Amino acid sequence: MISSIPPNRRRRRRRLATPGALFLSALLATAFVSPVASAQESEGWEMAEPRMTTPWTHEVSPDNALPEYPRPQLTRRDWENLNGVWEFAAAAEGEQPPFGQTLDERILVPYPTESALSGIERHEDRMWYRRTFEVPNGWRVGSSNALKLHFGAVDYDAVVYVNGQEVVTHRGGFGAFSADVTDALTADGPQEIVVGVEDLTDATWQPVGKQRLVPDEGIFYEGASGIWQTVWMEPVPVGHVETLDMVPDLDSSTLGLTVQTGGDVEGLTVEATVLDGSRRVSRTQGAAGEPIDLPVPDTKTWSPDSPFLYDLEVVLKDGNRPVDRVSSYFGMREIGMAEGEDGRLRMTLNGEILFHMSTLDQGYWPDGIYTAPTDEALAFDLEQHKVLGFNTVRKHIKTEPDRWYYHADRLGLLVWQDMPSMRTGGRPPAEAGEQFEVELEELVEQKKNWTSIIGWVPFNEGWGEWDRDATGRIADEVKAQDPTRLVNAHSGVNCCDSLGDSGRGDVIDWHAYVGPALPTPDATRVSMDGEHGGFGLEVEGHMWFGDGHAYEMTPDKETLTRRYVENQQDVLEGAASCAISGAIYTQITDVEHEVNGFFTYDRQVEKMDFAQVRAINEEIIRSADGTGTGGGEPNPGTPGLDGVNAYKFDEGSGDTVADAIGDANATLTGAEWTEGVEGGAVAFSGAGQADTGSSLIDTSGSYSVSAWVKLDEADGGFQTVVSQDSGRDSAFFLQYSGVDQAWAMSFSGLRAAGSEPVEPGRWYHLTGVRDVQAGTLDLYVDGVKAASQNACSAPESTGNTVIGRAEYGGQQVDHLRGAVDDARVFDRALSESEVAELAATAAVGTEEKR
Repeated sequence: MISSIPPNRRRRRRRLATPGALFLSALLATAFVSPVASAQESEGWEMAEPRMTTPWTHEVSPDNALPEYPRPQLTRRDWENLNGVWEFAAAAEGEQPPFGQTLDERILVPYPTESALSGIERHEDRMWYRRTFEVPNGWRVGSSNALKLHFGAVDYDAVVYVNGQEVVTHRGGFGAFSADVTDALTADGPQEIVVGVEDLTDATWQPVGKQRLVPDEGIFYEGASGIWQTVWMEPVPVGHVETLDMVPDLDSSTLGLTVQTGGDVEGLTVEATVLDGSRRVSRTQGAAGEPIDLPVPDTKTWSPDSPFLYDLEVVLKDGNRPVDRVSSYFGMREIGMAEGEDGRLRMTLNGEILFHMSTLDQGYWPDGIYTAPTDEALAFDLEQHKVLGFNTVRKHIKTEPDRWYYHADRLGLLVWQDMPSMRTGGRPPAEAGEQFEVELEELVEQKKNWTSIIGWVPFNEGWGEWDRDATGRIADEVKAQDPTRLVNAHSGVNCCDSLGDSGRGDVIDWHAYVGPALPTPDATRVSMDGEHGGFGLEVEGHMWFGDGHAYEMTPDKETLTRRYVENQQDVLEGAASCAISGAIYTQITDVEHEVNGFFTYDRQVEKMDFAQVRAINEEIIRSADGTGTGGGEPNPGTPGLDGVNAYKFDEGSGDTVADAIGDANATLTGAEWTEGVEGGAVAFSGAGQADTGSSLIDTSGSYSVSAWVKLDEADGGFQTVVSQDSGRDSAFFLQYSGVDQAWAMSFSGLRAAGSEPVEPGRWYHLTGVRDVQAGTLDLYVDGVKAASQNACSAPESTGNTVIGRAEYGGQQVDHLRGAVDDARVFDRALSESEVAELAATAAVGTEEKR
């Protein structure tokens, strides 16, 4: 049976905890909300018919559209929320702003135009928003104070007018922006805001994450255009606090604070007070715009088990006169890397090794798309991470409103923050790459104070990547911008559109479905599984498209839970044997056609036994402590270069190939005898094989395979020289990779591919080496190492060793079109000198045949 969320959980409103008494007091003091729209503006709006409702859908109304204070890390007493019903109209390119005009439609801000909650429920490439507001007399705007207008996020190009005057433009769908609108205000009465937006989504190279104009019923989803985060305003003094830069330092028990100011007032000073509840921890004074060290003696550290947060009160002064006062909070924690007992690098929190047990969190909603219907809903997914025993969230190629990170801070969840990617397919032009970097810098700058964020991810699976060296440079620049966090240059660097490992950043990150992915750390970088799992279950009545897909489908809740637990046991083994520091399971909820969540897309149904999920997750976090098991001492194997099995192909006729060393003669089909490098060889024309009838290689251990090979053609397909069947995908492939136009030694999803193009008609000597102790997969071409990949684990196989084809998805594929001679199998990892010797010995008399 599938269990639904109890009705009382759906209806209950939670009072969300705040970091401490001062911050709670500040929020309560500012909890009033202005009327979100006039009665005239609200007329004509109604929610569109949702395709699917969440427990919070019908809590949304014109006077209840995300009314909470939107910026928890910098609060002021006076503010007003401008969410609610706005006027709306589609726009044409080049159209003049509709100043003073009543627009025909009504939209509920801040829900994207495509969402049911917006009331529009369609995409527009270009659009106008309009509303009026009044400035409270008590704010003294125009005398001692200025008026700031804030937008949490608008997708994608925005231009804002107040009373017909352009006050700000912004490009980028994920960053916050503000404007001082004081000079645009009229003396009294209603003030008019008009916002123009253009969002062409994936018709351009703008960063879009998973948004698509046409969702693919796969891994790409509905678009989310226009205003999608809170709009609000506040009075600020002429000289005021603009931002707080906060950097905790556990070694010195201090918080590094820099108070950046606005208003062009010089000589301002800062008084900063750190509070533990109502108890004053320290009070420090210093210059505005300069670093100040705030003492935090007897530090209480922040962690998933104990997410303690200090309150911070900042007073900006002109001489002895206070001119501005803001409240904030912070956590004392530090992310790093250290060697475990097994000598391999792992991630640490506060100096202690901590495994990052995470989900992939895409942040999509069936009613609000990019925007959670309520703050309670926004917190719900994060709260369920804790229920399920996770300590980490990967925010996947999307960002969230500030309150999402506040909830992560207070709950105690580590966050890997992705940069939203450009579209897939092709490589972006130079100007698109430049804009991507601008928006990435903005993302890091705006989100670098959140305690929960411990790492940045610029690229995912090569989506929108344009140059491997540029990827490395970008990773370095992000690290320079924020040296206090880890940088994962490229999540899924082994996958998909990736241009390969730049060698930069702090993390080696692979994806594998169902996985887990098991890269090994190197001398300077930890390793992690960036995505794995994806087990699916369809739940009737709770699917966006009426059906769904996953990386492995299951028939019921019990099977889904069992497969999850089995897969996580593999994660635990990988943490010990391969030293991965984290694993990210796909995913917290179903999204559109993907049905691989712990919850259905509507958050109405729990799809697994959560107690079992929590138990295995907590076991991983508890046990993956850096002790490890290592690769162990290698089996010395059989000495010499003859191998344990060898096929000389000197018979010249018949359908049997003798094993010159062992007793595994091969059966030949679809082949012709031909002249070889030395003596005979066998030629295939794309449909043959030499099947040894035996599993010659223990693929769980170290081994090597070698052969002479000559291709008839080198096109865009794969051609396999030697492989071993597993019933699904070959355990290894010594092959030609058409994707790389080069020779390769491969596992499914991982290739050690050379860089030199293959010349048809020429004999090459290939050797593939799997070294368990080193955790590597190497390719040698003509006795010289051509490529190497980290590969801690490998698929076990009891299928037949085969020459001339591979197995993929249970089908015989990648047939060779060319000739093979002198294929050998070794029960150990050959050294570089041995491979060179083997190639040189076998090459006697072959130069004239190349």
